[in-house]
Amino acid sequence: MLWLPRMKATELLKQQHREVMALFKELENTDASRGRRRLVDEIAKHLDAHTTIEEEIFYPAVHEAGTQKAEEIVLEAIEEHHVVKLVLEELPSVDPGAENFEAKMMVLKELVEHHVEEEHSEMFPLAEKKLGKDALQELGERLEARSEELLRAQQSRKRA
Repeated sequence: MLWLPRMKATELLKQQHREVMALFKELENTDASRGRRRLVDEIAKHLDAHTTIEEEIFYPAVHEAGTQKAEEIVLEAIEEHHVVKLVLEELPSVDPGAENFEAKMMVLKELVEHHVEEEHSEMFPLAEKKLGKDALQELGERLEARSEELLRAQQSRKRA
């Protein structure tokens, strides 16, 4: 078995951000209704798993840094997740060919971009400084395992 170095939590989360943003880009370049539906489902699946691992594992660790700034950043991030989830809940009922589809996807993309920018510029540097490399690597392992578990569970529900 090939040994791979453990990925720090912040690097894993950045990788997931890149993957979701690539899906948004692919969606922008897709005209077919069927292809759009598949991409929307894929975006929703990844965002659901991503927000869950952040809320269950990463945010509590950042909050434990014990600073006022950490508490503020985490509370704002949780609220941003809440708004993203509200938009995601509406997506299954929106026809990819409908007039409001592109507007709704643009709002979702902008919400995600804003959230990602804040994590990259504020939360991740704080986590790097306060938690340290070893803790971030251990968190990365936990995040990755939980993310894989969530994605497998989603796939199982889809097949059922």
